[in-house]
Amino acid sequence: FTADRQMKSLSSVLPFYQGFHGERGGSKNCYGANGAYVYVKVPVGTLVKEDGEVVADLTQHGEEYVAAYGGAGGKGNRFFLSNENRAPTLFTPGEPGQERVLHLELKTTAHAGLVGFPNAGKSSLLRAISRAKPAVAAYPFTTLNPHVGIVHYQDYEQVAVADIPGLIKGAHQNRGLGMAFLRHIERCRFLLYVVDLSVSQPWIQLQDLKYELEQYKKGLSERPCVVIGNKIDLAQSRINLPLLKEQIADRVIALSALTGGNLEELLLHLRELYDTYVKTEQSRGQSPVKW
Repeated sequence: FTADRQMKSLSSVLPFYQGFHGERGGSKNCYGANGAYVYVKVPVGTLVKEDGEVVADLTQHGEEYVAAYGGAGGKGNRFFLSNENRAPTLFTPGEPGQERVLHLELKTTAHAGLVGFPNAGKSSLLRAISRAKPAVAAYPFTTLNPHVGIVHYQDYEQVAVADIPGLIKGAHQNRGLGMAFLRHIERCRFLLYVVDLSVSQPWIQLQDLKYELEQYKKGLSERPCVVIGNKIDLAQSRINLPLLKEQIADRVIALSALTGGNLEELLLHLRELYDTYVKTEQSRGQSPVKW
């Protein structure tokens, strides 16, 4: 398997691949050729599992994992040369390749993850700040698969933002599609919590979201973040905004994904989070993920 940033899903991966057996040895001092290589391109962020255990985690472009070894070539007649047999005609056949049953799982690799409950406005926000076109509707669970949008800046830097399908209470216990959604958040370097400012006590949403993340994986809720108070165009939201700021210590950016109000503040802060991530990775001697 070869991780390729041009691949965005596992839909093109076939359920069965057959490599090549080694060729038999031959005369005239010829050994048999080894089985040829077969490369399978997979997206960056692909996990390879065998019997439920992770055997490879392909997180960098160009990273490879040998899923199965091909057959070795057979021995030619020269291998059997001896003082007693000066003109051997023997050879051995090529060996069969290795057989394995592996499971592939994709965890979306994006810089930022939009985290929120259904109908908080995550998909609308992603459409507003990027060219991604996730489905938007006034009913829960419009988004069933992660969508990744790319935010372009004038210096040609690109920040990938993933719209993680809406969580529900008990997601860490796999309620709804909890585990399927939560595993995508693992790869995000920083989080954008999207809360609906128009509902009563919007800070409860944030507390519940962080609880679900922390129960799923310790430390996940402590990643760099910003709280996005969506639907500021509604009257009730403007009343709840100061109350939300009083209740939480995180930075709050109030905006309207529907009208586009105050998106500029979010884009500027998103770039600050990205720049901090890049500097942190470089100080560790690691290469930051680029899109």
